[in-house]
Amino acid sequence: MATTAMVQAQPLISIEKLNLYYGAFHALKDVTLTIPEKAITAFIGPSGCGKSTLLRTLNRMNDMIPGTRIEGSIAIGGTELYSNEVDVETLRKKVGMVFQQPNPFPKSIYDNIAYGPRLHGIRSKQQLDEIVETSLKAAVLWDEVKDYLKRSAFSLSGGQQQRLCIARALAVNPDILLMDEATSALDPISTLKIEELAQELKDRYTIVMVTHNMHQAARVSNQTVFFLNGEVVEFSDTEKLFSNPTDQRTEDYISGRFG
Repeated sequence: MATTAMVQAQPLISIEKLNLYYGAFHALKDVTLTIPEKAITAFIGPSGCGKSTLLRTLNRMNDMIPGTRIEGSIAIGGTELYSNEVDVETLRKKVGMVFQQPNPFPKSIYDNIAYGPRLHGIRSKQQLDEIVETSLKAAVLWDEVKDYLKRSAFSLSGGQQQRLCIARALAVNPDILLMDEATSALDPISTLKIEELAQELKDRYTIVMVTHNMHQAARVSNQTVFFLNGEVVEFSDTEKLFSNPTDQRTEDYISGRFG
């Protein structure tokens, strides 16, 4: 288990009394959390408990769902995310996301990585070459693909495609990386590579991951949040939450009594 104490890191994401509704459905209920920077925070809980919903509020992905209504506050570095002054495109540049299924673009490996930087105005081939190499190295994929950059991204294995998607997110220089069950569709070896990659990246990025795999949360995260029915039941250092939870519902979940 990672053991970095929460008090040693500076808070980056502040969530206060957050309520989210999909139409009449109350999906998140009075969520209050402070997520520190340059650490891995894991969200765990049974299906439908709100963990992915909360993750998607951090880059306003829920804006795309009709009928979504939000009350309360989410701030990153002191900036209120749901202020009218926030540019959503800029926000999503700073808060990258990797999804459950690898979703490379139907382009070459090179063009997948260069897509975001080009979108943000970078045209120099030399600069793009550097970004592609740096991003693929950061995702521990460069040595596997450096001689095949013009090949389709679909020629890669599932695990390689997911690392490509991580490299694509890193190419626009985010501050935060969101991972929504990013290993659930992968084999054990690919999963291990993504977990090792997350451990390497946390020194440079704030990582928030949703996982259905409690063993994964225990292995790689510094802090863990346990959700149930749209509420935060418990939030503490990962080692403490798994070895000495303070809430009986947490104990019941991690011991397999429900979930």
